[in-house]
Amino acid sequence: MVTVECTNVVLNILFKAATMKGMSNYAFSAYSYAGSTLVLLPVAFFFTGMTGLPPLKQSLLYRIFLLGVLGSVGTICGYKGIEYSSATLASAMSNLTPAFTFVLAVIFRMEKVALRSSITQAKVMGTIVSISGALVVVLYKGPTLISASPESPSPSVHSPLGSSQTNWIIGGLLIAVEYLLISIWYILQTQIMKIYPAELTVVFLYNLCATIISAPVCLLAEANLSAWRLRPDITLVAIIYSGFAGSCLSAVVHTWGLHLKGPVYISIFKPLSIVIAAAMGVIFLGDALYLGSVVGATILSVGFYAVIWAKAKEEESSEECFGTLGSSFTGKTPLLKSNKVEDMPVNAS
Repeated sequence: MVTVECTNVVLNILFKAATMKGMSNYAFSAYSYAGSTLVLLPVAFFFTGMTGLPPLKQSLLYRIFLLGVLGSVGTICGYKGIEYSSATLASAMSNLTPAFTFVLAVIFRMEKVALRSSITQAKVMGTIVSISGALVVVLYKGPTLISASPESPSPSVHSPLGSSQTNWIIGGLLIAVEYLLISIWYILQTQIMKIYPAELTVVFLYNLCATIISAPVCLLAEANLSAWRLRPDITLVAIIYSGFAGSCLSAVVHTWGLHLKGPVYISIFKPLSIVIAAAMGVIFLGDALYLGSVVGATILSVGFYAVIWAKAKEEESSEECFGTLGSSFTGKTPLLKSNKVEDMPVNAS
């Protein structure tokens, strides 16, 4: 999950660079889904043949198609929002995902809420603290700890790319819509994985549906055919990277994580993206490191650990309950006692 968040931050930066070169965000979205579909096509069929999965039901295909609608619309909104604002704002707005996901998970009864339970309190407080830590990184600058390199012209987290205030607000709203749709995507994908636990097959069908949906929509939205032309520069690099690391790797890892841990666990990694963006700016772009970034990263780490601890305790308690119920339903006694019973003669009387 940490690796995926790193790749998503790099993808946002590459996309912003590609749009500054004249790349259309609609063409970028369609090319990204089409590329990931082509990558996953042989892999999905190979693993499907190896595992012998059950046939896909029509109701499941409807849900996967809805997944494609949510994903394609969210991607288009997100890329359009980055085009209006910046990649750093997209990383900052990702802090909304844990809150959205937690509320939706409670509504759909995927998360247990017992306000007097220490596990629930840790999850709620950890989510709030992690979001607060990410907001500190965005809103509080503080004194400079490491000065920026003189040859680095790139903006840092606290100096957004040049745009008007109206465009900045529109971009923020579009990115907020994207992360709301991502949270709904997490909930729906978790339900699909309970019905059909085959990550690669589901992700391939999702990308295929997203390609079918996004291609005509993006063609209508971007009628200028020159905007669809692929050039051997940063735009081609961004599209190839998006096809492999964005729509393909990210979707597979997220689906696998949703299958294993649930939507809240996956969403809690989103606030890490703002810290990752700040760290990448310092290491690779020569940006300045501010006290606010360090303080915010520390606060975020505390909240992140609290949620992870709560999820681990929740799994332990569920395993203990399952073990107790299993032994009571099967009527089994401990191993040593059962051996003694089996050693007794059948017709002792």
